[in-house]
Amino acid sequence: MNASLTLFGRVGLSLIFIISGWGKIAAYAGTQQYMASAGLPGSLLPLVIALELGGGLAVLTGAFTRWIALALAAFSLASAALFHAHLGDAAQAINFWKNVAMAGGFLMLAANGAGTLSLDHAWNKRRNA
Repeated sequence: MNASLTLFGRVGLSLIFIISGWGKIAAYAGTQQYMASAGLPGSLLPLVIALELGGGLAVLTGAFTRWIALALAAFSLASAALFHAHLGDAAQAINFWKNVAMAGGFLMLAANGAGTLSLDHAWNKRRNA
């Protein structure tokens, strides 16, 4: 049961980043403008897309999970602070705390690993064989 729950947890954590990464590609110019409105250079967008899409796929498959989970936890907290810190606005407050919750999930994943249904587990098994 633990292996399945860990897998489902990884799926849940990864999907929002995979979908968001694709969305940023589809709305590239608009996303750059949104970043600029928060004081960030639009030139960072390729890195954001790489982290969201690549990191989301890595978490989904359980590859390099501990390091990617730490990176996505930090990214989630930075996004909360930079884009959703207007806690007087109910929608922004919900997004802020959603990002904090996702960071917590990623920290749990970093602490406990991807589980047995993952590429990390398969690679470790092969390495130790």
